[in-house]
Amino acid sequence: MHQFEVNMDEYLPLRDVVFKTLRQAILKGELEPGERLMEIQLAERLGVSRTPIREAIRKLELEGLVLMIPRKGAEVARISEKNLRDVLEVRRSLEELAIDLACQRITEEELETLRDAQKEFAAAVDKGDAMEIAQTDERFHEIIYAGTKNQKLMQILSNLREQMYRYRLEYIKDANKRHVLLVEHEQILKALSLRHVQEAKLAIREHIDNQEITVLKNLKEQENDVQRKVSGRRNRVRGD
Repeated sequence: MHQFEVNMDEYLPLRDVVFKTLRQAILKGELEPGERLMEIQLAERLGVSRTPIREAIRKLELEGLVLMIPRKGAEVARISEKNLRDVLEVRRSLEELAIDLACQRITEEELETLRDAQKEFAAAVDKGDAMEIAQTDERFHEIIYAGTKNQKLMQILSNLREQMYRYRLEYIKDANKRHVLLVEHEQILKALSLRHVQEAKLAIREHIDNQEITVLKNLKEQENDVQRKVSGRRNRVRGD
Protein backbone atom coordinates (compact mmCIF):
# COMPACT_ATOMS: atom_id res chain seq x y z
CA MET A 1 0.00 0.00 0.00
CA HIS A 2 1.47 3.37 -1.04
CA GLN A 3 2.07 6.03 1.61
CA PHE A 4 -0.37 8.93 1.39
CA GLU A 5 -1.82 11.10 4.10
CA VAL A 6 -5.42 12.02 4.85
CA ASN A 7 -5.79 15.76 5.39
CA MET A 8 -8.63 16.28 7.84
CA ASP A 9 -10.76 19.35 7.12
CA GLU A 10 -13.08 20.31 9.95
CA TYR A 11 -15.47 21.96 7.48
CA LEU A 12 -15.92 18.88 5.28
CA PRO A 13 -17.88 15.67 5.99
CA LEU A 14 -15.61 12.63 6.48
CA ARG A 15 -16.77 11.01 3.21
CA ASP A 16 -15.65 14.13 1.28
CA VAL A 17 -12.27 14.17 3.03
CA VAL A 18 -11.74 10.49 2.12
CA PHE A 19 -12.87 11.14 -1.47
CA LYS A 20 -10.45 14.09 -1.88
CA THR A 21 -7.59 12.08 -0.36
CA LEU A 22 -8.08 9.07 -2.66
CA ARG A 23 -8.69 11.29 -5.69
CA GLN A 24 -5.46 13.19 -5.11
CA ALA A 25 -3.56 9.91 -4.56
CA ILE A 26 -4.78 8.67 -7.97
CA LEU A 27 -4.03 11.95 -9.76
CA LYS A 28 -0.54 12.14 -8.23
CA GLY A 29 0.13 8.52 -9.17
CA GLU A 30 0.46 7.35 -5.53
CA LEU A 31 -2.31 4.90 -6.43
CA GLU A 32 -1.25 3.59 -9.83
CA PRO A 33 -3.40 2.60 -12.86
CA GLY A 34 -4.53 -1.01 -12.46
CA GLU A 35 -3.92 -1.03 -8.70
CA ARG A 36 -6.64 -2.77 -6.62
CA LEU A 37 -8.53 -0.63 -4.12
CA MET A 38 -9.04 -2.84 -1.09
CA GLU A 39 -11.66 -1.33 1.23
CA ILE A 40 -10.27 -2.89 4.44
CA GLN A 41 -6.67 -1.84 3.74
CA LEU A 42 -7.69 1.70 2.73
CA ALA A 43 -9.91 2.03 5.81
CA GLU A 44 -7.03 0.95 8.06
CA ARG A 45 -4.57 3.22 6.26
CA LEU A 46 -6.80 6.29 6.59
CA GLY A 47 -8.15 5.43 10.04
CA VAL A 48 -11.81 5.40 9.00
CA SER A 49 -14.60 2.84 8.62
CA ARG A 50 -15.31 1.10 5.32
CA THR A 51 -18.47 3.16 4.65
CA PRO A 52 -16.76 6.45 3.60
CA ILE A 53 -14.24 4.38 1.59
CA ARG A 54 -17.09 2.67 -0.27
CA GLU A 55 -18.82 6.03 -0.93
CA ALA A 56 -15.57 7.58 -2.17
CA ILE A 57 -14.91 4.67 -4.54
CA ARG A 58 -18.43 5.05 -5.96
CA LYS A 59 -17.83 8.78 -6.64
CA LEU A 60 -14.42 8.04 -8.18
CA GLU A 61 -16.08 5.52 -10.49
CA LEU A 62 -18.49 8.25 -11.69
CA GLU A 63 -15.47 10.46 -12.46
CA GLY A 64 -13.88 7.67 -14.48
CA LEU A 65 -10.92 7.39 -12.09
CA VAL A 66 -11.96 3.98 -10.76
CA LEU A 67 -13.18 0.90 -12.61
CA MET A 68 -15.43 -1.75 -11.04
CA ILE A 69 -14.44 -5.22 -12.27
CA PRO A 70 -17.05 -8.01 -11.85
CA ARG A 71 -15.98 -10.58 -9.20
CA LYS A 72 -12.76 -8.66 -8.66
CA GLY A 73 -13.71 -5.29 -7.15
CA ALA A 74 -12.44 -1.75 -7.67
CA GLU A 75 -9.19 -0.78 -9.32
CA VAL A 76 -7.63 2.49 -10.45
CA ALA A 77 -8.72 3.07 -14.06
CA ARG A 78 -6.05 3.14 -16.73
CA ILE A 79 -5.93 6.17 -19.01
CA SER A 80 -7.24 4.84 -22.30
CA GLU A 81 -6.58 6.37 -25.72
CA LYS A 82 -10.28 6.08 -26.60
CA ASN A 83 -11.42 7.90 -23.45
CA LEU A 84 -8.81 10.63 -23.95
CA ARG A 85 -9.95 11.24 -27.53
CA ASP A 86 -13.63 11.26 -26.50
CA VAL A 87 -13.09 13.74 -23.67
CA LEU A 88 -10.89 16.09 -25.70
CA GLU A 89 -13.26 15.93 -28.69
CA VAL A 90 -16.03 17.29 -26.46
CA ARG A 91 -13.71 19.77 -24.74
CA ARG A 92 -12.44 21.14 -28.06
CA SER A 93 -15.95 21.97 -29.29
CA LEU A 94 -17.10 23.44 -25.98
CA GLU A 95 -13.96 25.54 -25.52
CA GLU A 96 -14.26 26.95 -29.04
CA LEU A 97 -17.84 27.95 -28.28
CA ALA A 98 -16.75 29.41 -24.92
CA ILE A 99 -13.94 31.50 -26.46
CA ASP A 100 -16.28 32.75 -29.19
CA LEU A 101 -18.86 33.92 -26.62
CA ALA A 102 -16.19 35.28 -24.27
CA CYS A 103 -14.74 37.44 -27.07
CA GLN A 104 -18.14 39.10 -27.30
CA ARG A 105 -19.11 39.23 -23.62
CA ILE A 106 -16.09 39.21 -21.30
CA THR A 107 -15.71 42.43 -19.30
CA GLU A 108 -12.51 44.47 -18.91
CA GLU A 109 -12.55 43.59 -15.21
CA GLU A 110 -12.67 39.86 -16.06
CA LEU A 111 -9.82 40.33 -18.55
CA GLU A 112 -7.76 41.87 -15.74
CA THR A 113 -8.59 38.85 -13.56
CA LEU A 114 -7.49 36.61 -16.44
CA ARG A 115 -4.16 38.47 -16.67
CA ASP A 116 -3.66 37.94 -12.93
CA ALA A 117 -4.48 34.23 -13.37
CA GLN A 118 -1.86 34.03 -16.12
CA LYS A 119 0.74 35.54 -13.76
CA GLU A 120 -0.18 32.91 -11.14
CA PHE A 121 0.13 30.19 -13.79
CA ALA A 122 3.57 31.51 -14.83
CA ALA A 123 4.70 31.54 -11.18
CA ALA A 124 3.49 27.93 -10.77
CA VAL A 125 5.42 26.88 -13.91
CA ASP A 126 8.60 28.49 -12.52
CA LYS A 127 8.04 26.68 -9.21
CA GLY A 128 7.57 23.35 -11.02
CA ASP A 129 4.83 21.80 -8.83
CA ALA A 130 2.61 19.78 -11.21
CA MET A 131 -0.53 19.94 -9.03
CA GLU A 132 -0.22 23.72 -8.64
CA ILE A 133 0.35 24.15 -12.39
CA ALA A 134 -2.78 22.07 -13.09
CA GLN A 135 -4.86 24.11 -10.62
CA THR A 136 -3.73 27.49 -12.00
CA ASP A 137 -4.27 26.22 -15.56
CA GLU A 138 -7.81 25.20 -14.58
CA ARG A 139 -8.39 28.63 -12.99
CA PHE A 140 -7.29 30.37 -16.24
CA HIS A 141 -9.89 28.45 -18.26
CA GLU A 142 -12.64 28.92 -15.65
CA ILE A 143 -12.35 32.71 -15.94
CA ILE A 144 -12.90 32.40 -19.70
CA TYR A 145 -15.96 30.20 -19.07
CA ALA A 146 -17.38 32.81 -16.67
CA GLY A 147 -16.82 35.44 -19.37
CA THR A 148 -19.33 33.67 -21.65
CA LYS A 149 -22.22 34.67 -19.31
CA ASN A 150 -23.83 31.37 -20.35
CA GLN A 151 -24.76 29.41 -17.22
CA LYS A 152 -25.62 26.20 -19.09
CA LEU A 153 -22.28 26.14 -20.90
CA MET A 154 -20.44 26.82 -17.63
CA GLN A 155 -22.35 23.97 -15.98
CA ILE A 156 -21.52 21.48 -18.77
CA LEU A 157 -17.83 22.49 -18.72
CA SER A 158 -17.78 22.17 -14.94
CA ASN A 159 -19.15 18.62 -15.21
CA LEU A 160 -16.47 17.78 -17.78
CA ARG A 161 -13.73 19.40 -15.69
CA GLU A 162 -13.21 16.39 -13.41
CA GLN A 163 -12.74 14.08 -16.40
CA MET A 164 -10.32 16.57 -17.97
CA TYR A 165 -8.24 17.00 -14.82
CA ARG A 166 -6.40 13.70 -15.09
CA TYR A 167 -5.38 14.41 -18.69
CA ARG A 168 -4.44 17.97 -17.77
CA LEU A 169 -2.16 16.63 -15.03
CA GLU A 170 -0.73 13.94 -17.35
CA TYR A 171 0.15 16.68 -19.87
CA ILE A 172 1.71 18.92 -17.22
CA LYS A 173 3.87 16.06 -15.90
CA ASP A 174 5.86 16.51 -19.14
CA ALA A 175 8.17 19.32 -17.93
CA ASN A 176 9.26 20.11 -21.51
CA LYS A 177 5.71 21.20 -22.39
CA ARG A 178 5.14 23.64 -19.53
CA HIS A 179 6.62 26.67 -21.26
CA VAL A 180 4.70 25.77 -24.43
CA LEU A 181 1.54 25.95 -22.30
CA LEU A 182 2.62 29.37 -21.06
CA VAL A 183 3.02 30.67 -24.62
CA GLU A 184 -0.35 29.18 -25.62
CA HIS A 185 -2.06 30.92 -22.70
CA GLU A 186 -0.46 34.22 -23.78
CA GLN A 187 -1.81 33.76 -27.32
CA ILE A 188 -5.31 33.01 -26.00
CA LEU A 189 -5.17 36.02 -23.66
CA LYS A 190 -3.96 38.37 -26.41
CA ALA A 191 -6.64 37.30 -28.92
CA LEU A 192 -9.33 37.52 -26.24
CA SER A 193 -8.16 40.99 -25.14
CA LEU A 194 -8.33 42.18 -28.77
CA ARG A 195 -11.65 40.32 -29.20
CA HIS A 196 -10.33 38.59 -32.33
CA VAL A 197 -12.71 35.62 -32.46
CA GLN A 198 -11.00 33.54 -35.16
CA GLU A 199 -7.52 34.00 -33.68
CA ALA A 200 -8.82 33.08 -30.22
CA LYS A 201 -10.58 29.95 -31.54
CA LEU A 202 -7.44 28.89 -33.42
CA ALA A 203 -5.32 29.42 -30.28
CA ILE A 204 -7.65 27.34 -28.09
CA ARG A 205 -7.83 24.57 -30.72
CA GLU A 206 -4.01 24.35 -30.95
CA HIS A 207 -3.83 24.37 -27.16
CA ILE A 208 -6.06 21.28 -26.91
CA ASP A 209 -4.55 19.55 -29.97
CA ASN A 210 -1.08 19.80 -28.39
CA GLN A 211 -2.43 18.29 -25.18
CA GLU A 212 -3.86 15.34 -27.10
CA ILE A 213 -0.64 14.73 -29.08
CA THR A 214 1.57 14.87 -25.96
CA VAL A 215 -0.61 12.69 -23.71
CA LEU A 216 -1.05 10.07 -26.46
CA LYS A 217 2.73 9.96 -26.93
CA ASN A 218 3.22 9.54 -23.16
CA LEU A 219 0.59 6.77 -23.05
CA LYS A 220 2.34 4.90 -25.88
CA GLU A 221 5.69 5.20 -24.08
CA GLN A 222 4.16 3.94 -20.81
CA GLU A 223 2.57 1.03 -22.67
CA ASN A 224 5.91 0.16 -24.30
CA ASP A 225 7.64 0.30 -20.88
CA VAL A 226 5.09 -2.14 -19.45
CA GLN A 227 5.53 -4.51 -22.42
CA ARG A 228 9.32 -4.39 -22.08
CA LYS A 229 9.07 -5.23 -18.36
CA VAL A 230 6.67 -8.13 -19.03
CA SER A 231 8.92 -9.40 -21.81
CA GLY A 232 11.98 -9.13 -19.53
CA ARG A 233 10.25 -11.13 -16.80
CA ARG A 234 9.25 -13.85 -19.28
CA ASN A 235 12.81 -14.10 -20.58
CA ARG A 236 14.17 -14.43 -17.02
CA VAL A 237 11.62 -17.17 -16.24
CA ARG A 238 12.63 -19.07 -19.40
CA GLY A 239 16.31 -18.52 -18.59
CA ASP A 240 17.00 -16.69 -21.90
